[in-house]
Amino acid sequence: MAKITRKPAPRKASVPKKKAKAIVAKPKAPARKSLKATRPNSTKPWTPAEIHEVFSRFRKANPEPKGELEHVNPFTLLVAVVLSAQATDAGVNKATRALFEIADTPQKMLDLGEERLREYIKTIGLYRTKAKNVIALSAKVLSDFGGEVPRTRAEIESLPGAGRKTANVVLNMAFGEHTMAVDTHVFRVGNRTGMAPGKTPLEVELGLEKVIPAEFMLHAHHWLILHGRYTCLARKPRCEVCLINDLCRWPEKTV
Repeated sequence: MAKITRKPAPRKASVPKKKAKAIVAKPKAPARKSLKATRPNSTKPWTPAEIHEVFSRFRKANPEPKGELEHVNPFTLLVAVVLSAQATDAGVNKATRALFEIADTPQKMLDLGEERLREYIKTIGLYRTKAKNVIALSAKVLSDFGGEVPRTRAEIESLPGAGRKTANVVLNMAFGEHTMAVDTHVFRVGNRTGMAPGKTPLEVELGLEKVIPAEFMLHAHHWLILHGRYTCLARKPRCEVCLINDLCRWPEKTV
């Protein structure tokens, strides 16, 4: 029988692999300059002499500044400040004039009751929550503090609806303490002028307390609030009539 010889199957020609494309690293974009770097004057701290000059001018222009929240005693001041959160002083005053005629003590406020209180303050934002807080704080002032507004920051902050700013306002206006209440106006002025920059109200508060001389501290927060409310406005500051425009560090000032 003849021997059958099988030929091996031809191998497929190998296909050369494609060379990987070289990855060319893109040049990195230059790092963005920080906000401070774009504002040359923001890093220049105020000198003690400049701070003294600022508040000397404020004092000369308005020797006895007054808070704009109407009240008749420490308790009504406390209530007014609690009601003023996210509301204007004018709006609070409009609502509390009639309220304080009949409820100027914690007991009278409790006797009025939450439902009737809401009717007096319904023109104020968040009035339902605020009415609940005012009744609760009135009860706590009676039960824990003998009907008298407490005189320490921690005790005032323990009251429903009262925070650090509320405590600072009450301590300053009712009891003559050298506290710095930081609202939106003071926060803006502290940062914009460079006098006491800070990311939070507490940072600005502590910064201002550190640099303002004691002789000005009783009225300092009123001067700064009024300056922010009527001169150093949020959208269009009135730099042309500003008492401290020559000292202000804001790089965008118009004078």
